[in-house]
Amino acid sequence: MVAACDGAAKVNPGPAGWAWVLADPSGSPQRWESGPLGRTTNNVAELTALAELLEATDPAVPLEIRMDSQYAMNAVTKWIAGWKRNGWQTTSKKPVANKDLVVRIDSLLEGRDVTFQHVLAHQVNGDPLNAIADAAASTAATEQAPSGTAHGAAGFPQPSPETEDKPRATRSGKARSRPRSGGGGGPVIKAKFPGRCGHCASRYEKGEEITKVASGWGHRSCLVAQA
Repeated sequence: MVAACDGAAKVNPGPAGWAWVLADPSGSPQRWESGPLGRTTNNVAELTALAELLEATDPAVPLEIRMDSQYAMNAVTKWIAGWKRNGWQTTSKKPVANKDLVVRIDSLLEGRDVTFQHVLAHQVNGDPLNAIADAAASTAATEQAPSGTAHGAAGFPQPSPETEDKPRATRSGKARSRPRSGGGGGPVIKAKFPGRCGHCASRYEKGEEITKVASGWGHRSCLVAQA
């Protein structure tokens, strides 16, 4: 199976939602689901989307998961081993954020054949499954209501001005990006060079959308809300 999952928070923290979409091996979407989370952070939404996807799929079937959240992927594949060794503390001796969700996902991944693939968000002609999950999560965050195939939804969500800003076209017909809000008031830009996130210290790639975080620039999902 091939799937994508995504979380959205209209303000970080703010009205949030999660979504996933499941496709057949050829990539053709088969079913999807989304749900509201009330007021919470983008990172909670991203982790919840992953947990909900894992709970909704057959653990006996190999699964490829496409995500645009570096934070959620790294939390359950890279950082978790160190957190466990450190008694669920970070390297700076602080409690691990969103521990309950990380533990839940770790349990759901046990014994499963799961492959993670990072995809860039909000790209013209980008990953189509990610676009569906993004649109569904955004709508769930806005409307604070569940939806999806099991709820009788017809068809699959697609990006629109109501769900997410998209790169606008120049007069030459080529797409270009414009600065957007990162959810905490700061601009969102495309990285001109690879770098490391000023919050989680993991790598971001050239062309990936970044915004101002606790220390410098970093992933949109790692945006730390200012008091």
